Amino acid sequence: MKSDILGVRFDGVALPQAVDRVLDLAAGGKGGYVCTPNPEIVWASRKDAALRAALAGADLTLADGVGVVWASRVLGSPLPERVAGYDLLLALLERSPGRVYYLGGKPGVAERAARAAEERYGVLTAGCRDGYFDDPGSVLAEITAAAPDVALVCLGSPRQERFMAWARAQGAPFLMLGLGGSLDVLSGDVPRAPERWRDAGLEWLYRLLQDPRRIGRQMRLSLFAGAVLAERIKKRGSEEPPKR
Repeated sequence: MKSDILGVRFDGVALPQAVDRVLDLAAGGKGGYVCTPNPEIVWASRKDAALRAALAGADLTLADGVGVVWASRVLGSPLPERVAGYDLLLALLERSPGRVYYLGGKPGVAERAARAAEERYGVLTAGCRDGYFDDPGSVLAEITAAAPDVALVCLGSPRQERFMAWARAQGAPFLMLGLGGSLDVLSGDVPRAPERWRDAGLEWLYRLLQDPRRIGRQMRLSLFAGAVLAERIKKRGSEEPPKR
């Protein structure tokens, strides 16, 4: 089942089913990629054709944000739960996804994240690279040579979605997961919101309090919410029988 949120189609799966799907895709050996859009990414895709196309081409699209789950309920096609990118990553590492390549973050972050995954979960590292590069072709060649089963593409949006869509078009034989700032958290460089904040759906507020510079990004949430409500009004009008 798919839920259409302002033109982005999300897969209606909870975390356990999402992990199963990711492992199946990785085992298939045919490449592909997974996206985890939040409300900000959905909003940005309305004016970014390349981002919109990349999201549409994903093999699995998961709702990373309580705002997306809220929107799905307002629009009448409820998603079962939020599937945060970092939660997906941890659940995947627990299931031994094979050899993992870590792409993204400042210099040293990917290596520290890989070390944490090795120490906590015994995951095999295929390779690491920071997110500072100008030639995607050389990066793709480097990852391909490392022969990972899964590549964590943590470049931030829309760069990671565009990279994954491009890499698949080039024939990348490994599965890619676009997971934003997950390497920063896994490495220990950035703390995650406490569990009580996450359970209350307030992880966004915790991040804002930790970094007030995010206020511009958070303001886009109100634009997203307004667009969702407008879409609901439009749908309701089309569902009403014509007056005689």
